[in-house]
Amino acid sequence: MSLIDSHCHLNYEGLVERQDEVLDAARARGVTGMLNISTRQREWDAIVATAERHDDVWATIGVHPHEADAHPDLGVEALVAAAAHPKVVAIGECGLDYYYDKSDRGAQKARFEAHIEAARQTGLPLVVHTRDAEEDTAEILSREVARGGVRGVLHCFTSSQWLADRALEFGFYISLSGIVTFKNAKELQATAKTLPAERMLVETDSPFLAPVPHRGKTCEPAFVADTAAFVAELRGEAVATLHAQTSANFFRLFDKAAA
Repeated sequence: MSLIDSHCHLNYEGLVERQDEVLDAARARGVTGMLNISTRQREWDAIVATAERHDDVWATIGVHPHEADAHPDLGVEALVAAAAHPKVVAIGECGLDYYYDKSDRGAQKARFEAHIEAARQTGLPLVVHTRDAEEDTAEILSREVARGGVRGVLHCFTSSQWLADRALEFGFYISLSGIVTFKNAKELQATAKTLPAERMLVETDSPFLAPVPHRGKTCEPAFVADTAAFVAELRGEAVATLHAQTSANFFRLFDKAAA
């Protein structure tokens, strides 16, 4: 039975020190693939090197919106060049975060647009982070999707039903993390029930956001099995069906990984 963790940070503190153990634990729970996400340019080599060492790990190239101010010179060319590596299957994570506002909003938008153009030029999907920035995220994606050549996923989705519906209209996928298992996530749980089965992914965002029953622990890719089981029960679906569907969705979106 196949299950993919579509978003994890294997090179972050808490996982990188025991990376082989973490990977083995995930495989033991039926996780057959993991997408290792980059958030800063200086991480790219290490992120890709991890993917090179493991057939069931892929990598992304990108800069998190928190890091926008620290990457004033990041342009399309650098992203496109790094994305040529055979194990790099997506551009991101990128996007907008107005909750913490760790970077200037104008800089966030400029970096986001650079990622979008890199995705267009490479044909790779975007991994989008958005928090408290629904209107700007929707406006930018609406404009860029209309221009053509842009697809992707809203990862660790915690936004409104409105943004979920807009993203689906754009042809994007929605990825659910362990947050959906939290007691106070009633609105997100309601949204999760409405997502088309063919446009849904699951993830851990490890080492963050461990799902029930692992709250308080360092999250790791093995825990995506717990999130998947919760979502399957929430939606009234068989766990095996959800595993198979979300895995098929992953390889449809991240088609370079399938190749």
